[in-house]
Amino acid sequence: MKVKFFHIGVLLLVSCLTAAAQSQSYIISASNAAPLASEEDLRYQVGLLTDSLCTGRATGTVGSVRSQALIGQMFESAGLLPAGGSYYHGFRTMTGSKAHNVVGILPGSGDRYVVVGAHYDHIGTLSGTLYPGADSNASGVSSLLTLARMFQHLKSLGKTYAHSIIFVAFDAKEQSLGGSFHLWNEIAGGRLTNPRTGQVITPGVIDRMVNIDQVGGTEAPLHKNRPDFLIMLSEEKSGRRDALLIANMSPDVSLDVAFDYYGSKDFTRVFYRSISDQKPFLDNGIPSVMFTSGITLRNNKVDDNLESLDYGILRRRVLAMFYYLVRVI
Repeated sequence: MKVKFFHIGVLLLVSCLTAAAQSQSYIISASNAAPLASEEDLRYQVGLLTDSLCTGRATGTVGSVRSQALIGQMFESAGLLPAGGSYYHGFRTMTGSKAHNVVGILPGSGDRYVVVGAHYDHIGTLSGTLYPGADSNASGVSSLLTLARMFQHLKSLGKTYAHSIIFVAFDAKEQSLGGSFHLWNEIAGGRLTNPRTGQVITPGVIDRMVNIDQVGGTEAPLHKNRPDFLIMLSEEKSGRRDALLIANMSPDVSLDVAFDYYGSKDFTRVFYRSISDQKPFLDNGIPSVMFTSGITLRNNKVDDNLESLDYGILRRRVLAMFYYLVRVI
């Protein structure tokens, strides 16, 4: 009799533990995706984009084509769907160069969209000298690729998103923001569709645009002895600055955060309104955000290379952007 009750007790214990495990499996937190933002992966991706095979990623070059292929393959491996049947969206720049945006979509449950982008082009190889562009903007593209994997991972665990996310690696930023204007023209012209539903993606269904431009640098801190910083430029309310402040409370983030460009209203306006890929969206009334760690003395220099970035701080910035996005999507 004692043996019988012992077996019954064991079965009840196993049943309770199984039920507890099953109930816990449905508690999906943004922190579940945090391990996918690793220093090693961020460094690896920056290394690929700054390799001599990519020749500095100048628009219209062989190195640019190689960069596009790398990004497209990583979009596919992250589970993003090609927009309009292809990840590669070609256009001509104002100088006649052939350029390509790389576009992948993570479908959500609703009919609204958030655009998350980073430009991959740089100045290339000049007079035989390679300009790697690690901070500008391999850091942004590496962040973009990591965010795509993180969102897909949460989705694989059962997380649902009301918004679909359009991930885009822009070409020709260095040529008058050619890539971001091309994406906007695709949207405005009804030429971009949801690969799962066939829905035409129009300006009226874009909720916000988030641009990542140079987030690997630590040489221009906001405050002395705080290289772990992040600048977010946006309108105060539509940018949902509160969401970043909440994200920053996470112990694995805890960055020195600013919402202006080093305290200057004029520079804040220029950087936010004029010189990066959120501009076409802002010009058309779409709430937009720019994440950056600012310009440094390495910009457009040969020493903006793989070894110049702090990948531990870059990881924390990626987590900040991810936790922010989770709250606004």
